[in-house]
Amino acid sequence: MLIIRVMFLQGVEAFSVLFFLFILAALLIIGVKTVRIVPQATVMLVERLGRFDRIAESGLNILWPFVDRPRSVYWSNWSHGITSIDLREQFIDLPPQPVITRDNVTIHVDSVVYWQITEPVKAVYEINDLIGGIVQLTITGMRAVMGDMDLDHTLSSRDQINAKLRIILDEATDKWGVKVTRVDVKNITPRSAAAEAEAIVRMAQAMLDHGNPAEYLITTRYIESLRDMTKGNNSKVIFMPVETNTMLSSIGALKEMFAETGETRTSRTNPVQGGPAPRQLPTKNE
Repeated sequence: MLIIRVMFLQGVEAFSVLFFLFILAALLIIGVKTVRIVPQATVMLVERLGRFDRIAESGLNILWPFVDRPRSVYWSNWSHGITSIDLREQFIDLPPQPVITRDNVTIHVDSVVYWQITEPVKAVYEINDLIGGIVQLTITGMRAVMGDMDLDHTLSSRDQINAKLRIILDEATDKWGVKVTRVDVKNITPRSAAAEAEAIVRMAQAMLDHGNPAEYLITTRYIESLRDMTKGNNSKVIFMPVETNTMLSSIGALKEMFAETGETRTSRTNPVQGGPAPRQLPTKNE
């Protein structure tokens, strides 16, 4: 009986320890879900039973466990959802985008957009992907503004382009609770075909109708391509252009023709030994 009683007391003590650990873990989970600290210059949207309830400002905030939860947002450039919404001014650096000007010249334009969230509720509930929406608006606005300008006008009117883009973006993002503060066009790179066309025009002016500038440029590129081929690691294999193959085949045909002509002449001047001897004319003594 004593042994059974000791085992029973040990079991009760073990159960008490496990129950205490369970209560401690539950309290920690409830504490984590109840107490939320929001950093400075950020806010958190709190939903109660799936519906927006209030905005949690920076500092200490108390939430009802299992009833209140922070709203997670999933925007572009974020691999996971975020609960703290940054209210500071931010920027988006757009890579070069193709734009067609009024004179049908394709240019590549890269820009930077500076923006700031002024109403976080609209920024979360009025659009699914805020950053993706700003990027697409910038691209379409840029194409609309520069599509009404010539190439020379786009290269010399960056301030005007920046002002128009800022107005377009600011008006479009107002319903999203966003203020576009500045738009800067960094680089405008014309299409390579336009640059080659300009080079051909200048080459024609310099040559004064003494040649074809387009053929000159093509030949130059041709020679550069052959030079790059010979710089490869596999120096045993050389790729010859079609024109070179044609020229080499012509030289081979000429060589064969001259070889046949030389053989004919040799056969005429040097008859083959062992054949019938030529007939001798009779002399006067005979």
